[in-house]
Amino acid sequence: MSDVTPLVEARLSTVFGPPDARAAVTFLGAQPLEVLRFRDGDLRRYITLGMSDQPMNDPLATVADPVRGPRAELLLTVRAGRLGSGPDTDKILRPLAVLAASPQVEGVVVAPGNSLDLGEPLWPGAPFSAVLVAENGGLVDDLVLPEPMAPVRFLPLLPMTPNEAAWKRVHGAAALQERWLAQGTDLRDPDRAPARLDD
Repeated sequence: MSDVTPLVEARLSTVFGPPDARAAVTFLGAQPLEVLRFRDGDLRRYITLGMSDQPMNDPLATVADPVRGPRAELLLTVRAGRLGSGPDTDKILRPLAVLAASPQVEGVVVAPGNSLDLGEPLWPGAPFSAVLVAENGGLVDDLVLPEPMAPVRFLPLLPMTPNEAAWKRVHGAAALQERWLAQGTDLRDPDRAPARLDD
């Protein structure tokens, strides 16, 4: 664990209070990651911890810079169902950790506008298998680190159905977000219907 992790957790606790659950996940060839869950009324916020320990580097670079490069944590917000009903969104913990490990394991640089595809439901029965990385700064401000390290950005993830992900690849992230906005799509609803894409 680097010196960055406690700073990130302190920032999250300042914004949301203490997490009510956490899970540690380890992948071969990558450092351990955690996913924290915060309750906010009927919302559940799942946020990675540990992804920002190392900067993300261009996969084409011959040598990875251990200090410089973008740093990020991932944040997914969903609305919880009534007690005993609704989808088991807590099963998102491991898939979210898989996405957070992708910079270390696959050399992916996660940035706003990217699509990240798991190839399987985000949680059991979910209609979503991919996420759109949204712009940071709306919910948690960037965490400034000492120079020359880049600040940690907290990147929201917006679940996408397979059709939405395919449409986004053709038309772009901004066009998909405009569709969601025009149709009043509640992106925090774990049971939401897919956006209309054929008109």
